[in-house]
Amino acid sequence: MKALLVVTGRGMGGDTVTALNIARALSKQGVDCEFALDRTATGILFKKNGLEWYTTSIPQAGGHAATKASLAKAAFKTFKAAWETSRLCKKIKPDVVVGIIGGGAVVGCVGALIAGIPSVGILITPADAQVCTRITTTIALPESNLFQMDLTNTNIHKAYSPVNPEIIVGSKEKALEMMPPEFKEDRPSILFSSGSWLFGKMALGVKNLAKSGLNANILVVGEPLKEDKKDIQEYLKEDNIIYLGYVDWMQDLYKIVDLAVLTDDGMMIHEAIACQLPVVALLGVKWGRYHNLAAVFEGAVLESELEDLEEVIRRGFDELDEMKDNALKYGNDVLESSDKIAEIIYNQIKK
Repeated sequence: MKALLVVTGRGMGGDTVTALNIARALSKQGVDCEFALDRTATGILFKKNGLEWYTTSIPQAGGHAATKASLAKAAFKTFKAAWETSRLCKKIKPDVVVGIIGGGAVVGCVGALIAGIPSVGILITPADAQVCTRITTTIALPESNLFQMDLTNTNIHKAYSPVNPEIIVGSKEKALEMMPPEFKEDRPSILFSSGSWLFGKMALGVKNLAKSGLNANILVVGEPLKEDKKDIQEYLKEDNIIYLGYVDWMQDLYKIVDLAVLTDDGMMIHEAIACQLPVVALLGVKWGRYHNLAAVFEGAVLESELEDLEEVIRRGFDELDEMKDNALKYGNDVLESSDKIAEIIYNQIKK
């Protein structure tokens, strides 16, 4: 049995991690997985895992921040891309196509429909939900507006983001070896991340906290977003900031972190919850997106606006043990989500 995973993004962020974790779970079901990325994707995480991929066209419409104009502009490109992907499907003949998030979900599922192949759409945006729920079986992740709705459509499933169970077995010693001399092991450590890309608002939050006098290691990861790069470089000049750049050893880094400041979206919040790590979700970092993940992981995630960040972080440290206990309530379900998603996909093959 073979699955083709059509993946949005550049092959280096949460979309890719989602795809790789689903593929690992499918492999336990005896399903071989192949991948298709947009031809502009760098595929960094695929290369790191020794994986090759097919190329197709996967237009972006802006995800949760999509406007009517951007959706209209992307519609024609998406239609052409779906035909291109259908030709790829006919060429490699998968038993199921899995469309991963946003453009990947739409192009993958529509392309599979044209090719006459079963599909499953992994959803997080209003646009992918609008299209994919009408044509195929879908799985809504917590960022999707469908996740917190009461649904009667049995073709729409819900699941936490698929986390690799290996995320909880990192090495504290390896992480400490990667730390520069200014890291102080006797201080609490705060991780700042907006994913594979470091966004300007997250970096500004780092700067503000660094100037607050809080006695903590302030760890920052992610490549500076191109349009914010100049500002980010200025923000990170404070002496007590430890900037680590793009990190592909997160499972180790989590072992030395006491509290994480993350964006109000997917994979990293799920990984933190799996690691029983309290989270502060900084709002409005990525184009104004809001997913209300504090309601999904009640008691384990605190929300904060930029101007309140220091106060909320201090509250997080005051409530650290309680937040860890709350994270523990969700941890097993998060760790089992990959297998749950794989089972839904496998059942599509068997139909």
